[in-house]
Amino acid sequence: MSGDLPLNINIKEPRWDQGTFMGRAQHFFMVTDPRNVLLSSEVLEDARVTVENYRLGIVKPGLTEDQLWRAKYIYDSAFHPDTGEKMLLIGRMSAQVPMNMTITGCMLTFYRTAPAVVFWQWVNQSFNAIVNYTNRSGDAPITVNQLGAAYVSATTGAVVTALGLKALTKSLPAIMGRFVPFAAVAAANCINIPFMRQRELKYGIPVTDAEGKRLGESSKAAQQAIVQVVVSRIGMAVPAMAIPPVIMNALEKKAFMKRFPVLNAPVQAVFICYTILVFATPLCCALFPQKSSMKVSSLELELQERIRQNNPHITTVYFNKGL
Repeated sequence: MSGDLPLNINIKEPRWDQGTFMGRAQHFFMVTDPRNVLLSSEVLEDARVTVENYRLGIVKPGLTEDQLWRAKYIYDSAFHPDTGEKMLLIGRMSAQVPMNMTITGCMLTFYRTAPAVVFWQWVNQSFNAIVNYTNRSGDAPITVNQLGAAYVSATTGAVVTALGLKALTKSLPAIMGRFVPFAAVAAANCINIPFMRQRELKYGIPVTDAEGKRLGESSKAAQQAIVQVVVSRIGMAVPAMAIPPVIMNALEKKAFMKRFPVLNAPVQAVFICYTILVFATPLCCALFPQKSSMKVSSLELELQERIRQNNPHITTVYFNKGL
């Protein structure tokens, strides 16, 4: 039994045009909204039921289109798009701003000693490992050994990069040392994400036609997806980790900050990092379409032949790039 709401609203796709940057930005402002972290299990379950019932043609009486879209975005913020499983709370994109605000603020504040560098890079990579696993593309499981290898490799890479650059910047102006955390994070992203998603590189990720019909699995698609995610993650870090050092270098010379040095971390974390991350996170997620595409001619030869035999009219395939 259906209500008054029409059943032809395509909630499988975002509400806004994903062919444009502004459309993707509006979409990710909703997905990364930090307020979604505070939603209760009951609200999440209600959103899940609303969305899944609508897909089956069942509409709750009195449901409006705006309420349907709100439920869809609540659902998207908490449930994996490929598996439908509820994601770990701190691994959800809605947790990116509050978590990164805290971790980034601490990395930018406590960078002067080697133990502090090691500790906060370890904390950051532990968080990144959770995020990368939670937002992996496809429905292929990942083993404990693969998780461990990715985690250890990324943490080691970040720490080695941070300590190496810290040593190199000792003879340079003090402000250069403030950029060490950013360099370490960028290097770690280049290690962590491919390692965490190595199964996708080996076995491929699902590729579909424009209607969502699964056509096979492609490692080439996985490579493109991972590159796009690495670029987006580094892009997120640029404004949050490259701009605050310049601001704080000037602020710390002021009498007020010299009088209350304890305010250093809160100022960086709350007033600077939070303000930047609220905008940087969705805007960098929007750099590439979530539903990415590639030409059939760019896929593996075997998959190309299979698609051309069964679906000769298809020239482009689509896949979830992950986050």
